[in-house]
Amino acid sequence: MKNTNVAKSYNSSVQGRKQRKFRALAPIHLRRKLFGANLSKDLRKRYGKRSISVVKGDAIRVMRGQFTGQKGKISIINAKKLKIYVEGIQRSKRDGTKVNVPIDPSNVQITELNLDDKKRMNMLERKGAKK
Repeated sequence: MKNTNVAKSYNSSVQGRKQRKFRALAPIHLRRKLFGANLSKDLRKRYGKRSISVVKGDAIRVMRGQFTGQKGKISIINAKKLKIYVEGIQRSKRDGTKVNVPIDPSNVQITELNLDDKKRMNMLERKGAKK
């Protein structure tokens, strides 16, 4: 059965339950906008932006949770679960195998940008030029 409560855009609400509902039911093309992470101070100064969406290959530092302070590069972005996976941040299972730990993108800080995408680079230069 198709869910008819899926939002096409987000009209902000103060109620947490509605915010959680939007995040849970958002289609993947809108979930992409929920992948924001703040920039380090030098990147903020250079590009004139406070936050940006994360992409594979960005160097990050974990700011919250069990792995606070650890650094690494983003290896996987899971838009369906709204989580990112970072190289080197792993947990060992009971049988001894290592598994990647999912991290919320809002709990990380971007320290180095992956500028392989020309579209992303142009957007950053355009936004930085305004300031």
